Parts: sequence; C-alpha cells; structure tokens
Amino acid sequence: MKKITRYVIVDILRNRIVLAYTLFLLIISFSVFTLEDTGEKGLLSLLNITLIIVPLVSIIFSTIYTYNSAEFIELLVSQPLKRRTIWLSLYYGLSTSLGISFLIGAGIPIILYQPTTTGFVMIGAGIMLSVIFAAIALCGAVLIRDKAKGIGISILLWLYFSLLFDGLILFILFQFDDYPLDKFMIAASAFNPIDLSRIFILLQMDASALMGYTGALFRNFFGSGAGSAIATVVLLLWIIIPAWLSVRKFERKDL
Repeated sequence: MKKITRYVIVDILRNRIVLAYTLFLLIISFSVFTLEDTGEKGLLSLLNITLIIVPLVSIIFSTIYTYNSAEFIELLVSQPLKRRTIWLSLYYGLSTSLGISFLIGAGIPIILYQPTTTGFVMIGAGIMLSVIFAAIALCGAVLIRDKAKGIGISILLWLYFSLLFDGLILFILFQFDDYPLDKFMIAASAFNPIDLSRIFILLQMDASALMGYTGALFRNFFGSGAGSAIATVVLLLWIIIPAWLSVRKFERKDL
C-alpha cells in the first residue's frame, strides 16, 4: 500500500494542474492578506474563495485522475493485491496530494499572517474539504463507467453543494415559515460539507452576521464549543462514508 500511495502522491504533485492550483492559492492568499487591513478580514475573504475553489478542484481533478488511471488500476488488480488495498492507496494518494497543495497554497500565508486558533481551524477545514471531495469523486467514478458522464456528475454535485443547497434551504424556509424549523435546519446542514465547514470556521470568529441562518442556529442551539465538535464529527463522517462506499463497490466491480 505504501509504495502505491507514494507513487500516486509523487505523480499528482508533479501534475501541472495541481501545481497551477497550488500557485493560484498562494497568489490569492498573499494578495488577500496584503490588501486587507487586519488578518481576520483576510481570513474572511479567503474563506469565500476556499469554500468555492477547493471543492471544485478536488472533485473534478480526482474524478479525471481516477478515470485516466483505469489502465494502471487494472494492472494492479491483475497482481496479487487486495482490491481494498489498491483503492485505498489511490484514495490516500489523492487526498494527501490535494491536502499538501492546500497546505502550501493557503496554509503558509495563513500561518505567516494569522497564526491563531481560527487560522489553524481554517487550514484544517480546507484540508478536510479536499479529502471529502476526493472521497465523493472516487465514489462517483467507481459507480459510473462513462468518463464524460462521471465528470458531469462531479460538476453537478459541486454546483449542488456550493449553490443549489442554500437556495433549496431558503425555499423550504420561506414556504414553511409558519412552522418551527430550527431543528430541521440544523439537521439539514449536515447534508452539506461546504456549509458545515463555513459554520465550523465562523464559530471560531466573532462574525455572527456572516454565519447565515443555520450557523446562527448552531451557535444558539449547541454553543460555540459543542457546535464545533458536532460539525467536526459530521465532517469526518463525510470522509468515512463515501470512502467506505467506494471501496465496497470497487471490491465487487467487474473490470
């Protein structure tokens, strides 16, 4: 497993798209912190970029890389290796590489300009988003054989999590505003890792106005500490469940 994972990491970190992604994050991060008056304002500006760019690059790159590695995967399957080992090695390589890219691109500027608890929480959330959307991408790639359809589904999933989910929540909120929906809204936020990551980071800041309806409910219902713990657990489930489903499907898939 270690040799396969190491090969995947080295291969991805030398990829031009990943290098461009890392450089883009680095330039944007330094620019944001340089232009803003305070480090906290820089973090808030970088937060919006992180919640859009990181999931997009993670899910699309992971999907394309998995499809392009089909021949390599088939070669490994023909060897005396467990399918679980092969698939987990691919996943570990992808998630580690994307996490390293984010750590270099956004983590270094955050550490230099805002080495606070909030800054490190944001670094952790960005890495978790990279790992989560890599898991979702692998789950989609193993379920859908057609490459074009798989990439299209990845883009639709990103659109849903980034844009459509909030619109759907607002629609439900306005349609049923006469009913107590507080607990429902808290539960619904668990179905969007991007929304959870935003809440997770903003719970560490004094930025209640930017938390949104679900974020304010999280703080009021659980408190800052308990809310952060619950958000962390749910984000970990977003890593474990898609990864486990993809492994189960790959073990039974007819290549």
